[in-house]
Amino acid sequence: MIIEALALGGLGCLAAMGLGAAAKIFYVEVDPLVAAIEEALPGANCGGCGYAGCATAAANIATGKMAPNGCVGGGPEVGVAVAAILGVAVTEVEPQVAQVGCRYPTARADRKYLYDGAPDCRAAVLLAGGPKECPVGCIGLGSCVNACPFGALSIGPDGLPVVDHYLCTGCGTCERTCPMGIMHLTSVSNRILDEITEGDCSAPCQRRCPAGIDIPKQINRTAQGDYDGALAVIKERNPLPLICGRICPHPCEEECRRNLADEPVAINPLKRFVADRERASGQHVIPYKAPATGRKVAVIGGGVEGLSTAYFLARLGHSPTVFEAQDKLGGMLRSVISPSRLPREVLDWEIEGILAMGVEARTGQVFGQDFDPASLFGEGFEAVVAATGGWDAALLMGQPGQTRPSLPGLQLLLPLNLAWAKGQEVDLGSKVVLVGGREMLATARQCREHGAGSVTILFTGSREALGLGEAELRAAEDEGIVLHFAARVTGLQGDGGKLTGLSFQQPPSNGGQPSEQMLPADSVVATSGRAPGVILVPDQGLDDDGKPMGTAWHTVMPYSPPVGGAQGLFAAEEAVSDFRAAVEAIGAGRRAAASMQAIMEGKPAEGPEGMLGQDAQVLDVNKLFNLLDASPRQLMPVNEDAVALEQGSELELGLDEEAARQEAQRCLNCGLICYRRTQYS
Repeated sequence: MIIEALALGGLGCLAAMGLGAAAKIFYVEVDPLVAAIEEALPGANCGGCGYAGCATAAANIATGKMAPNGCVGGGPEVGVAVAAILGVAVTEVEPQVAQVGCRYPTARADRKYLYDGAPDCRAAVLLAGGPKECPVGCIGLGSCVNACPFGALSIGPDGLPVVDHYLCTGCGTCERTCPMGIMHLTSVSNRILDEITEGDCSAPCQRRCPAGIDIPKQINRTAQGDYDGALAVIKERNPLPLICGRICPHPCEEECRRNLADEPVAINPLKRFVADRERASGQHVIPYKAPATGRKVAVIGGGVEGLSTAYFLARLGHSPTVFEAQDKLGGMLRSVISPSRLPREVLDWEIEGILAMGVEARTGQVFGQDFDPASLFGEGFEAVVAATGGWDAALLMGQPGQTRPSLPGLQLLLPLNLAWAKGQEVDLGSKVVLVGGREMLATARQCREHGAGSVTILFTGSREALGLGEAELRAAEDEGIVLHFAARVTGLQGDGGKLTGLSFQQPPSNGGQPSEQMLPADSVVATSGRAPGVILVPDQGLDDDGKPMGTAWHTVMPYSPPVGGAQGLFAAEEAVSDFRAAVEAIGAGRRAAASMQAIMEGKPAEGPEGMLGQDAQVLDVNKLFNLLDASPRQLMPVNEDAVALEQGSELELGLDEEAARQEAQRCLNCGLICYRRTQYS
């Protein structure tokens, strides 16, 4: 017994000695800072921060690879606690929550087959893509609900996930779990920046709307009597609902699926209805703004595009200032459209709402006279968005010898020809570049007559397409005119208030990638009917105080929906040709703001892959619309008082509440291929 005890004791001593030696060999020192941070974290190990568990997150916070408030599972108080441990302050961030991107459950959607396998969405998708005919719809088996670490998700009575916004932390677990991509994180800024892609569950009306309004959601809230909620949906993509409700050509109604049964939903009058209610209240509904960034952006032009750009920049947390040459904002809305269609008090109301977002406006400020890029950079503006259009250059021709360029060195052909016809001299400098078609040959000779030292023509078409004869081309070359064919301008460069050059591309002869070519230039003359909407950014970046260094700049084109044919700053069909109607200029303004946001974040100004373009092919219903009851459209009442109309009264009077609610009930709440049926086969 004693021997056994001694043996066990000896073994114990040997084990203790071995463990002691191992501890010294394999000892890992615990960083007290990491331990303190991990203690402050919630321990959910949700992975929403992008790291595998709270211990890994704590180590990355301690080394500066993750922000103190990077934990999405613990809420703002955790960020404050971690920041206190580090001895730093945290900045306010916009919260994100999960959102369901599907409108119809499996039970109400067209099926490919009945699924009776494992109750998991991922398993169902592995079998021929899922039981739904729709390729992007919710499977409804609750994989996201089971995966949510905070109990913020449940399956609702209609078979779709329901998000509890009070419990949702924006961790992204559901987004990573969903095999169909219908669960995603969203915020107001996300919804402003998002573009509709071919794979999104979006209704035909929404896809056709140049502003990209979630029209079914807007109308559904109107049908429920949530008019402020409907207005909030509109203002996420359109800051001028009162104006668009009166003058929009409503292409969305052309795509409404009710056209296949009777008449389209009165989408535009419904937009006007909720906007009219806001104005009748006398109080602007100020939409949510992201936390202030303190970053200043100048916007040249106070028309629809410029005002929209400034509005969305303000909503993204920046500080925009609009520079307008006229005494009042509004552009063509104020100078062209009849007051019977757009009363000026309505226009003023909408502009007041934009300014109330924190947008500064400086009217009576003429580019090239009162300010230029150098002076704006000197004021601390991080970039300049040009949104001047083309009509103003011709309109302001009354000043002798001035064509009022909307960008440094840029002239449009029509105003320049008008100036020459009036005997006015326009200083084009020594190096002139012309962009356009065969008419530029005559313009090139005129430029030489008016003192240009060298003239280069960038023909947008090919030599064959232009139909120019060899003798004509040789004569131009003999006169010192340099010719380039099938060229597209990709950017402008300048210093201060002067243009210094441009970059362009031509198709390579060997079928490879086109190379960038540079041309020095004092002036560019373009046949385009409008100045390109571009962003001017400083070449040398920002100093420690966030101010641009130096006065040299170059342009960046905002991204735009894909279009066929050649593109570039002065293409015949510009990628941003959204100026036929106010709603299209609104869409261009939002994309300019989104592009500016990307530039500020050091990212390329590009739209997402699969972004809907003019010729995009998207899924639609493949069955006849024989499952709908006829439902007549509510007619817009009109003013029949001829005397009042002559005195400037408004022609269309707007829907009343009863008519608006009845009209909203006609909406089919369409998804990609689903829609609400009043009959069943």
